[in-house]
Amino acid sequence: MMKALEKAAKAVEGRFKAYDRSRRPAMKPGMGPIIHEKGATFRVWAPNAEKVFVVGDFNDWKETATPLTHEADGYWATDVAGAKAGQEYKYVIINGQQKLYRLDPYSRQVTGSVGNSVIHDPAFDWGDTADFQSANWNELIIYEMHVGTFNPSSEGHVGTFQRAIRRLSYLRALGVNAVQIMPPMEFPGGRSWGYNLSLPFAVESDYGGMLGFKKFVKAAHSHGIAVILDVVYNHLGPGDLDLWRFDGWSEGEGGGIYFYNDHRSETPWGHTRPDYGRPEVRQMLRDNALTWLHEYKVDGLRWDATAYIRNVHGNDNEPANDLPDGWNLMQWINEEVTEFAPNHLTIAEDLKGNEWVVKDTGAGGAGFGAQWDAGFVHPVRTAIITNDDAFRNLEAVRDALYSKYDGNAFKRVIYTESHDEVANGKARVPEEIWPGDSKNWFAKKRSTLGAALVFTAPGIPMIFQGQEFMEGKWFTDTEPLDWEEAKNHEGIIYLYRDLMRLRRNLDGVSKGLTGQHVFASHLNQNDKVLAYHRWHDGGPGDSVMVVLNMSNATLTDYALGFPAAGQWALRFDSHAAVYSPDYKGQVSGDVTAEDGEYDGLPAHGKVNLGPYAALIFSQNLG
Repeated sequence: MMKALEKAAKAVEGRFKAYDRSRRPAMKPGMGPIIHEKGATFRVWAPNAEKVFVVGDFNDWKETATPLTHEADGYWATDVAGAKAGQEYKYVIINGQQKLYRLDPYSRQVTGSVGNSVIHDPAFDWGDTADFQSANWNELIIYEMHVGTFNPSSEGHVGTFQRAIRRLSYLRALGVNAVQIMPPMEFPGGRSWGYNLSLPFAVESDYGGMLGFKKFVKAAHSHGIAVILDVVYNHLGPGDLDLWRFDGWSEGEGGGIYFYNDHRSETPWGHTRPDYGRPEVRQMLRDNALTWLHEYKVDGLRWDATAYIRNVHGNDNEPANDLPDGWNLMQWINEEVTEFAPNHLTIAEDLKGNEWVVKDTGAGGAGFGAQWDAGFVHPVRTAIITNDDAFRNLEAVRDALYSKYDGNAFKRVIYTESHDEVANGKARVPEEIWPGDSKNWFAKKRSTLGAALVFTAPGIPMIFQGQEFMEGKWFTDTEPLDWEEAKNHEGIIYLYRDLMRLRRNLDGVSKGLTGQHVFASHLNQNDKVLAYHRWHDGGPGDSVMVVLNMSNATLTDYALGFPAAGQWALRFDSHAAVYSPDYKGQVSGDVTAEDGEYDGLPAHGKVNLGPYAALIFSQNLG
């Protein structure tokens, strides 16, 4: 399939790039409202319109007072003297007997998904955060956040960017250095997951709009936290969708100029897949991606459901339904992102395990920096949720440790909870472990085993909001996080904090957790013990040994291999009483390893393991 896609991509690449770079607008360049010292230029694409007008506060909403001039390729534009930021407006499109009032597809601000567009001023004072650089990818820890439920003022209110800012110091103290924001683009109503966006450029007004989002990014950067934005290009809408039959034209039941008008429009979320073959649609999606990077200074993009951009049904190995233009679009935008900011991370939610998604575009790949790894989350969740120890599959867990894409462990994002994994009929991990009693000992012990795997396996770790304090409810856009649980499970927060600290090597004793390398040296299916060596370059302060007891049994004097002889300090024990008052009888401690091959390693020692415990060892420098 990939060879066919690569061939098709190359066939159209030159044509699209030549088209994009040759366009020279007659007035102020750009789309939408472009303010300048004398007013604003308005530009819109409506190739089937007979006439186009702009109405708004600047002309008392007089319907025909301000006509737009037809430019090449279906673009219309005019300059309005005296128009200024904050004024509302709409386009009026005439096509035969149709008179269509439309929001500006490039609106950064709107009064609502069925309201008016607002002329925006892109200027913003970024202060000393203007040159913020995110952590290296091998040091990132991602916290997935839904603004509407993260920190609302009360249960009856929708969360805002301003309210989310109040928790950034908490995230920084936890150890998070990147937040991934579920789509905040304008959607119908005030509550949504965000994947039904009405307008791709406008920021949800109930969240705080364009200005609120910029303030959030600035605040996050001031806390040393990068911002990764979830974008949706596999479909649009389907509700409150002004782009639908935007200029009055369509074929059959199709959606008009912005969409495929045949079977390619079909997606699981409505027949609203953008037409990746139209240069103007491609340009809009490319402009959208770069807008978040340029104007909002976000540090990366997570693309939703990329399998449905490259194939009608989201499948691999199905050439008849492949979308070569979609593949080429992803390549083009990723090339543009790399050119603009090589350190900015693009993440694909593809979930097909297809490494071509993260291969370089020069090799024919889609060019993403990383992708969500279904090959990690499913076997790990299954292993920690399974109630009977006898059926816990450590071989599947071991295989999940070794998974990588294009030879690079940091081209995958690993997790046990995401918005998809804790909704749509699925619950949070603690609730899956013990339905109806998600705060009990078993739920705490085994869910934190999963956390230990996330933070010690090679890959970019991610947790979902509230995971760090045992949030048990499944995710909906109407139920806010229960921050009382953060007080009730403060010890579990400390456990996550300590894992993140080791993962980022903040104390200089665990560099191996930022490295590519892993060797699963010990796997005991009978006693349910898994041990693995993690290293970057190797040696004291680098090499890390992780030991997992995935059974409800205390094990003493358990023999394991170690990478070197000498003292191995216990850096983390998930069974430590500091994490929960019902964690009693801690048995683990430092280990002295002796020379002598064991488990394929040059030294060996004996460890003590509490029930369902994760241990992390390393050697001191010097």
